[in-house]
Amino acid sequence: MTESFLALDEPPAYGVVNPDGASPYVLLCEHASPRIPRCLSDLGLPKAERMRHIGWDVGAQALALGLSAALDAPLFVANYSRLVVDCNRPLSAASLMPEISEATLVPGNRGLTAAARQRRVDALFHPYHDAVARRLDARQAAGRPTLVVGVHSFTPQFKGHNRPWHAGILFDRARDFGQALITTLAEDPALIIAANEPYRIDADDYTVPVHGDARGLPAVLLEIRQDVIADAGGVRDWTLHLTRALRAAEGCAGAGHAPAVLR
Repeated sequence: MTESFLALDEPPAYGVVNPDGASPYVLLCEHASPRIPRCLSDLGLPKAERMRHIGWDVGAQALALGLSAALDAPLFVANYSRLVVDCNRPLSAASLMPEISEATLVPGNRGLTAAARQRRVDALFHPYHDAVARRLDARQAAGRPTLVVGVHSFTPQFKGHNRPWHAGILFDRARDFGQALITTLAEDPALIIAANEPYRIDADDYTVPVHGDARGLPAVLLEIRQDVIADAGGVRDWTLHLTRALRAAEGCAGAGHAPAVLR
């Protein structure tokens, strides 16, 4: 039962910061935390593995909080590790609860029964996304301009390959929005910015396809390289870079005036 999945002294499935913010932006941070529910015994992983990128997006929550404050934007944060259930994956994705992440075996995810998987989904995945959906429904019903932005980070190297980009802007249908962000960020000649790097929005994504594209709302994922937001100074710098770019992009993204989604 979901009632006993999280102990009374553990954080809830998600947190909300500034829910009534005046900004047209709604920020999501699905990989904010490396926390694992106590009942899962750390998934059988040592701390060094849990604290790597396989467990969370290092620096992403700090950056998302900075953007929320700078933009006066609502922010939804998933409070548990992507290894428990990845809130940026559809329920059918193999990587929703990975048995292997990069080259690391995840003992606590091996051989999960359908009931065990559903328990995680009911306790963590649905509460987070239902909260986001309620907020978007309310904004659309009120006719408020809304743009959806996921805040993520990526490793400087992956499987022996260097990743030169300081940031990538990931998008599918919201091409104008994504390109506007890239154009403003790339005005700084010291920054290497790319479209749809180091990942692409595809069938294994959830936030952009569901909360953005399916609603007719402009939506992107921000992917910032971890080493440039590894400390408070880096987070501060990138909060400034991205705040400037997001403010500049507000008017050219279709403004997110889609009709309310019926449920």
